[in-house]
Amino acid sequence: MHRITHALSALPDNPALSARIAINGVAAICDPLGGLYLPDLDILVVSDLHLEKGSAFARRGMMLPPYDTLATLRILEAVIARHDPKTVISLGDNFHDPVGSALMPEQFRGMIETMARGREWIWINGNHDPDGTIGLPGTSANELHYAGLIFRHEPEMNGAAGEIAGHLHPAATVTRREKRVRRACFATDNRRLIMPAFGVTTGGLDLRHKAMHGLFDRTNLVAHMLGRDRIYSVRFSNLLG
Repeated sequence: MHRITHALSALPDNPALSARIAINGVAAICDPLGGLYLPDLDILVVSDLHLEKGSAFARRGMMLPPYDTLATLRILEAVIARHDPKTVISLGDNFHDPVGSALMPEQFRGMIETMARGREWIWINGNHDPDGTIGLPGTSANELHYAGLIFRHEPEMNGAAGEIAGHLHPAATVTRREKRVRRACFATDNRRLIMPAFGVTTGGLDLRHKAMHGLFDRTNLVAHMLGRDRIYSVRFSNLLG
């Protein structure tokens, strides 16, 4: 709920402290709104939007607050306005189920069409939406290899250098002012990166979870944690278990 309220306040003009990193030698900026901007390539990467999650649950008789798609798209508008990328890559689980894009209300479809105008838009297929999108601008692909980087939804255990993936919704916990603080994060050892989930009703998986084992060189692993208006970069060794 905290992130939904934060999103609906719309933050495109607020100053933000981002983290400047490199992935397999390619410059990147971790934006506190949850997008990864690659300035030399003019690409914005987001992951795990899980659009229409509330509607997907409603079709199964389970009620969630119906504001998730609007809130997520408003954050996406803000991060696109901040970086004005030539290309947007969305790394899978773009919709919460395979029919989400087909059933999405016209209001939200129009928001995506406006954001995509004049840009290349690539939808990477995820496990929730393996067949791509319906009736939306852009192209769908299972993965994309470009400029020494590999864009895919699920990270591979022995993935090549330059892999940028989603799926696992990484999160990390630290102590701040004697309180435990848990936040979604960009997780990277400079060789590869796993994106935070962008959708406002998505959960997170701790970097110490067994699903993360073997994905990173932990001596170089840093969690770039999403704060309200800045990124907090914390080495893995300093995270709470």
